[in-house]
Amino acid sequence: MKKSKGIVVLLLTLILTVFFCFTAAVGIGPTGTGAAKHINTGLDLAGGVSITYQAKESNPTSEEMSDTIYKLQKRVEQYSTEAQVYQEGSDRITVEIPGVTDADTILNDLGKPGSLYFITKEDADGNQNFTTGQDGYVLSRSMDEIKESGSVVLEGSDVADAQGGAIQNQSTSAKEYVVSLTLTSDGDNSGKEKFAEATKNNVGKQIAIVYDNNIISAPNVNEEISGGKAQISGMSDLEEAQNLASYIRIGSLGLELEELRSSVVAAQLGEEAISTSVLAGAIGLIIVIIFMIIAYRAPGVVAGVALILYTSLMLITLNAFDITLTLPGIAGIILGIGMAVDANVIIYARIREEIGAGVSVRNSIKSGFSKAFSAIFDGNITTLIASFVLMWLGSGTVKGFAYTLALGIVISMFTALVVSRFVVNALYAVGVRDPKFYGSTKACKSINFLGKKKVFFIISIILILCGPVAMLANSHAGNKALNYSLEFSGGTSTTVTFNEDMDIKTIDSEVTPVVEEVTGDKNVQPTKVVGTNQVVIKTRSLNQSEREALQNALVEKFGVDESTISTESISSTVSSEMRRDAIVAVIVATICMLLYIWFRFKDIRFASSAVLALLHDVLVVLAFYAIARVSVGNTFIACMLTIVGYSINATIVIFDRIRENLHSGSREKLEEIVNTSITQTLTRSIYTSFTTFIMVAVLYVMGVSSIREFAAPLMVGVLVGAYSSVCITGALWYVMKKKFTGKGQPAIATASTAGNSSSKQKKARDVSQKDPTQPKKKNRKRVAERLAAEEAAKDQQNEQEQK
Repeated sequence: MKKSKGIVVLLLTLILTVFFCFTAAVGIGPTGTGAAKHINTGLDLAGGVSITYQAKESNPTSEEMSDTIYKLQKRVEQYSTEAQVYQEGSDRITVEIPGVTDADTILNDLGKPGSLYFITKEDADGNQNFTTGQDGYVLSRSMDEIKESGSVVLEGSDVADAQGGAIQNQSTSAKEYVVSLTLTSDGDNSGKEKFAEATKNNVGKQIAIVYDNNIISAPNVNEEISGGKAQISGMSDLEEAQNLASYIRIGSLGLELEELRSSVVAAQLGEEAISTSVLAGAIGLIIVIIFMIIAYRAPGVVAGVALILYTSLMLITLNAFDITLTLPGIAGIILGIGMAVDANVIIYARIREEIGAGVSVRNSIKSGFSKAFSAIFDGNITTLIASFVLMWLGSGTVKGFAYTLALGIVISMFTALVVSRFVVNALYAVGVRDPKFYGSTKACKSINFLGKKKVFFIISIILILCGPVAMLANSHAGNKALNYSLEFSGGTSTTVTFNEDMDIKTIDSEVTPVVEEVTGDKNVQPTKVVGTNQVVIKTRSLNQSEREALQNALVEKFGVDESTISTESISSTVSSEMRRDAIVAVIVATICMLLYIWFRFKDIRFASSAVLALLHDVLVVLAFYAIARVSVGNTFIACMLTIVGYSINATIVIFDRIRENLHSGSREKLEEIVNTSITQTLTRSIYTSFTTFIMVAVLYVMGVSSIREFAAPLMVGVLVGAYSSVCITGALWYVMKKKFTGKGQPAIATASTAGNSSSKQKKARDVSQKDPTQPKKKNRKRVAERLAAEEAAKDQQNEQEQK
């Protein structure tokens, strides 16, 4: 790169960084497009709409309620991945959708969940089920009579999905608006089988779609449909198609529901949670940038620019994709910052190694980025694969976390591999060429980590076993094994109308301590109903005497009218189906990561030891949850997923160095290669763990109580991840390599035995000498000298051009 081009790159980077920072902070135009304040935030950070439905059917079964909750949860995710649906009492379901302030709009968009039936034109006896009226099709008799006559061929629960859209007619090329149906396919009596039978028997006839006793469409059956998918055509425009699809999706609920009440609720954590989190993030980022400058000098400045650019781009992208940001989402951003720092540390550590080995600064920069690429690429792609699986199979909080994490990974790779590369080369081009600006690292004596592997394994086993022991002790003490929060175990909702309008900060400081004292629950969740004096207080499940004690305390302390206090039992917001989705998503993600590592490293032992180390970190953090009695809720899932991403990334960096040293033709023994690899990456492990820990620690110190409960396990996870990557992963791979030898890579076999087999080396030399395709020793020497001379001349010419 020439000096003039370097100046242009630096100026352009400065302008773009300032522009993106301004956009993220203030926004563009009169509406402030792109500003962080416009990011959609969840109920915990910004509040939203709460709608309570009641089942029309008396005494619905638990299975019917559970099925309806799960389907509603899937449906409301079109508004936000962080929406929550939970049972209240025996026949009510509450839907909470974040980032919305107009309950009427949501009710109109979501519709009134009602019954959905597909009925034939007439029954077996020829009696008409519907006729044409003045305003369209109308029922000729009641739905009860139609059901009894056997005219219902399909119910809403038989429809898996319905989507409205536009297609192009293949014969006329005209645009048509249709609703595409996907029918259930599980079991012998599935929607697919029912619809195939119904269409077979009614070709040329009408089948009407009845929603809440009103016929919304009556399409003709053109042919038998047996594939489980169908299209309803004849809509006049896209809006009509989408409305019909919405009705069909809504009507697929197991129960008929009617709206009981709706309200706009304030943030669960209050405005203070957002302000303190933003301030903590800014302070943490400044500390990390200062540390990087001290540690890496000129490249550290570049890393600081890359991190600022990463943060601003992340905020702008969250805006652009309308992703809802919640507490778990903040975890994804923190992990993204950690991985962005990690990528820069890997690159600049490589540059310093090259300079320490006597390579010129220019070639050190080139070689540093080249050698660091595989570790950065594999680590980020592995985590990206996991995030895509979580998007695909997860729901609720898991899906929201995955979106944020995936964005963070893509942006961090861009800033580290593209922006940092251009800026570092630009600095060199404008004259920052002295090695003192980059630092150097001399090869140091390797530390014998494998010599202490038994000690490390024993420590890890003890740490892991602390979890089951603590959970067993908690159970014997009359408590739950883990301190499950409302999201996992349900609880009691107490609605109180105070005599004055209190904001959430006042509620947290005055009301919450009273509730905690009476109930003994340290995970109280107060929510204010906007525009009223009402506050909904969610706690663990309270018995009758505890409910009465809480009512008396509220009356005595705040003078509220006892008649305005009501209590209800509420279910967990994380249903059994959502937990199943989360578990399946994590298992599939882990398998995909294992397969990718196996594919990239060509050795199943690398993949196996990486997954074992990952499991080790998760189990140790689980032990911390059990011992410290930290609340296990939605943030628990996000915390564990963050640790998984962090752990696998740290492990791959060390494995990448082992792979490189194995292929370098080193004559060291296998044990020495592993120790050397861990030692060479030790600085990276310490620096990355330190910077990520700082980000979370500042959040812990400055955050509100709920954020501290979230940050504490993350700090433990960062420390455990650093320990396992240095002390456990390499040792696990070494043990597997020694115990389970097989047809591995030729390079691995050669490297691992090179130090012990002089006879084999001699034989290899003899074969090489006899091989006519190999150049003679003198010729090889001449070729090497010529190449070295050409490289030196090229470097000299480039430096003259730049001057």
